[in-house]
Amino acid sequence: MSIVVINAVAVPPQARDAFEGRFAARAGKVESATGFEGFELLRPAEGQDQYYVYTRWESQEAFDNWRTSQEFDRAHSADAKPPVGGESSVLHFEVVLDVKSAGS
Repeated sequence: MSIVVINAVAVPPQARDAFEGRFAARAGKVESATGFEGFELLRPAEGQDQYYVYTRWESQEAFDNWRTSQEFDRAHSADAKPPVGGESSVLHFEVVLDVKSAGS
């Protein structure tokens, strides 16, 4: 059963470009991880400041292996730049229903 891990990060409007730029610069860091199924960076709609970093994994074990890997550490080092986001929280879910478009 797939799992979804979402990191919810508060980012002030003046830091959005830097936040998104850091994720764009890390593109390619997670795609080769065993069990990785997908990634999305969700920008908040008007009047909100919460970004969602959405990742999907084939299992909790696959996510845990990524989370404790050297590749994870390298992907999150960002050359030791100070964080641009504020408070964050991590949410974990099990996928119990996955409906695709009829055209998929």
